[in-house]
Amino acid sequence: MSTFTETTERQELRKAVAALGAKYGRDYFEKAAAEGRKTTELWTEAGALGYLGVAVPEEYGGGGGDIGDLAAVCEELAAAGSPLLLMVVSPAIVGTIIAQYGTEEQKKALLPGLADGTSTFAFSITEPDAGSNSHQITTTATRDGDEWVLNGTKTYISGVDEASHVLVVSRTADHKTGNLKPALFLVRTDSAGFSHHEIDMGIVSPEKQFTLFFDDVRVPADALIGSEDAGIDQLFAGLNPERIMGASFALGSARLALTKATEYAQQRQVWKTPIGGHQAIAHPLAQSYIEIEMARLMTQKAAALYAAGDAMKAGEAANMAKYAAGEAVCNAVDRAIQTHGGNGLATEYGLVQMLAGSRLSRIAPVSKEMVLNFIAQFSLNLPKSY
Repeated sequence: MSTFTETTERQELRKAVAALGAKYGRDYFEKAAAEGRKTTELWTEAGALGYLGVAVPEEYGGGGGDIGDLAAVCEELAAAGSPLLLMVVSPAIVGTIIAQYGTEEQKKALLPGLADGTSTFAFSITEPDAGSNSHQITTTATRDGDEWVLNGTKTYISGVDEASHVLVVSRTADHKTGNLKPALFLVRTDSAGFSHHEIDMGIVSPEKQFTLFFDDVRVPADALIGSEDAGIDQLFAGLNPERIMGASFALGSARLALTKATEYAQQRQVWKTPIGGHQAIAHPLAQSYIEIEMARLMTQKAAALYAAGDAMKAGEAANMAKYAAGEAVCNAVDRAIQTHGGNGLATEYGLVQMLAGSRLSRIAPVSKEMVLNFIAQFSLNLPKSY
């Protein structure tokens, strides 16, 4: 009977990334956000060290690992207080789709930059009127000779101001209704007719959210990634890694909150013993530890299934991992604040800044309600409820 352990290589990867994260830390992250700067120094160093490209095939400049390795990098940086949100987008979603569906020319041109961090790509699927119903997407691509013309609007798109390209989920003109047949186009952010406007968010983060507008944006034929008729599979090639990475991002933040809480509970003394010696403090923190470990196991299972090519099982596990991690981080941050008492709402303790970000994990990249819909329908064979 074997026990569950990560490979030695992944354990070493975690240690190395944790050391890099400690070099920067939460103070660096929050100062960058407060000053309106990006975490460019961390991104650049992580890319140069090969951490951003661990899941990119070796022949295109990457480490040749899988999504579980990239998720480990994401988790450890978040646990160190310097999360990189665009890891979820650029190497995970866009990089995976290009690696699986891109032409040889596209792979050679695009993947090395994604691997070393010199290129950053955004991803846009969400639309104002579609919400979680991707079948309602109306952004349309129309063929015009050797070009495509894109029209539509996307919203809540991360990091467009840092990206050279955005991967756009659209419909082709002859698929305006019915089941979504996504056509994915890589659009330069300096394209004529493309514009973006920042959404004012209450989240402490250097990465910003944007609404995008495509007004007769022309792209060449080779901007199409995959086939215009490849179906939903090419989209979910990126969305399952997105859920795995979103779970890892949340788990790292949960670990950070729990670390802060346990350190405070060990040091803070009001009566004759540190407050961590009281069950009212200790039990909620122990509960968070259990929730984090369970969510980590499900995330690692999802990554292993995805790497093994079991798309359906990976989709189920990725959704459950994202759900569990979202609950774990919300609970961990809330309990950490409660442990600190009034200090939990003081800026210097670094917890109140995590509130909005942790809450986002219950909403994005897919809401907890849609995860429950998925599990009810596909895992329990219950009637579709929406």
